[in-house]
Amino acid sequence: QLQASGGGLVLAGGSLRLSCAASGRTFSGYVMGWFRQAPGKEREFVAGTVWSGGSTSYANSVKGRFTISRDSAKNTVYLQMNSLKPEDTAVYYCAATPGFLVQTTAHYSYWGQGTQVTVSS
Repeated sequence: QLQASGGGLVLAGGSLRLSCAASGRTFSGYVMGWFRQAPGKEREFVAGTVWSGGSTSYANSVKGRFTISRDSAKNTVYLQMNSLKPEDTAVYYCAATPGFLVQTTAHYSYWGQGTQVTVSS
């Protein structure tokens, strides 16, 4: 139901745009989130938005560099990542849940498969 894509290998300072295509159900009224998990580390919140538009939330580590957006017509949520750093290297996941916009991993009910982002120095 959630298909993430757009990962790849990029040099530090570069940009990538991740996409999360939603299918099989309507996510109107849902919260959409991006998370990431680096090797040996716990999965962490990156960014989130309300599907109907308006509120967004970002982890402090990505504020000012990453932007979450959605295209309702395409049923897709994006994560534009600029000024990438080696510490951004991780598997990135999109997720969805009904309710409020929160940063807690356990709060999210639906998960897509991950897409690998590797930033080389």
